[in-house]
Amino acid sequence: MLKLINRSHELFSSDIERLKSDLTDAVESGRFLVIGGAGSIGQAVTREIFKRNPKVLHVVDISENNMVELVRDIRSSLGYIEGDFQTFALDCGSNEFQAFINSGDGYDYVLNLSALKHVRSEKDPFTLMRLIEVNILNTILTLNMAKVMGAKKYFCVSTDKAANPVNMMGASKRIMEMFLMRSSININISTARFANVAFSDGSLPHGFNQRIAKLQPLSAPNDVRRYFVTPQESGELCLVSCMFGENRDIFFPKLSENLNLTTFSDIALRYLAKLGYEGVECATEGEARRRVQELMADKKWPCFFFKSDTTGEKDFEEFFTSNECLDMNRFQNIGVIKNTPIYDEFKLENFLEKIRFIRSQPTWEKRELVELFNTMIPDFSHKETGKYLDQKM
Repeated sequence: MLKLINRSHELFSSDIERLKSDLTDAVESGRFLVIGGAGSIGQAVTREIFKRNPKVLHVVDISENNMVELVRDIRSSLGYIEGDFQTFALDCGSNEFQAFINSGDGYDYVLNLSALKHVRSEKDPFTLMRLIEVNILNTILTLNMAKVMGAKKYFCVSTDKAANPVNMMGASKRIMEMFLMRSSININISTARFANVAFSDGSLPHGFNQRIAKLQPLSAPNDVRRYFVTPQESGELCLVSCMFGENRDIFFPKLSENLNLTTFSDIALRYLAKLGYEGVECATEGEARRRVQELMADKKWPCFFFKSDTTGEKDFEEFFTSNECLDMNRFQNIGVIKNTPIYDEFKLENFLEKIRFIRSQPTWEKRELVELFNTMIPDFSHKETGKYLDQKM
């Protein structure tokens, strides 16, 4: 996978090796609840915890099928542990989840990996409201549960798109971070911002697998350059942040020669080459669809590459802003954003009140949600083009 994303070395291997003993000791004595544990990042985090033999590891996710695959994958690769490992097909915003929490003895560490992560989720106000519910409201809900049970640490995954956001997904995570700062007065919190997780569920590279399996052309932008981490690296960064992050710390990968920008179109060509195919660029989507059978016979594959023009696409990636305080010395390949508990109580409560009001109406408009986000983030540079990824192949 490293070669596909234009890298030759794992990012965090030196830090993980240095922390190996302390990390194992900390996990072995801990009780863990992983929320959203059947997603790509959630599965990676679950594996990192499992292989260090925790006392308790309970995993919650709404995807029953992905949860089954998580268990099968762990049993087939890592086997079994002495600790209590269980999975539960639950929505963390439901009454069933609250009853589940009430039935147990609590957890030392609550890791919330659930998220709506796609920029395309802002195309309509209804999906956008679901994004707000998952990324912000459920974070507040599970944070309060963690406080009540006396958890040592609450970890919640953020995104690089929260730094100077240009789309509603990134802005929702930035607002989530504001609520985290408020809650950090009463519970230790840490988080992580990182790049695209290569071949994660729903990602464009993951879609390449599906297109090949279904004998369909590959399609990708050729002007969008992004940083990528592997699923294992995403799990390592989250776990290290959870176990060793100080209150309010945000962890991120340091930019180095080991973390290279690459385009989705280049990944597509490298992916095809790995499978023994030569990518052939087509001028239109229609041409790419028509030529699949013809090109396959010659071990070639049709590709349609294009310039990005969809809403919310950021021209460049950044993990922190110019006014954030950094600690670049604690780890070799992990940077840390240091935060103080600064937040605007009125703005946070006004946000929740406005969301409650909008949700109480018979239907919603995207405009009023964008305006509310602009109130929360005055320098929010929402990039609206009127075009969305669902309109592309």
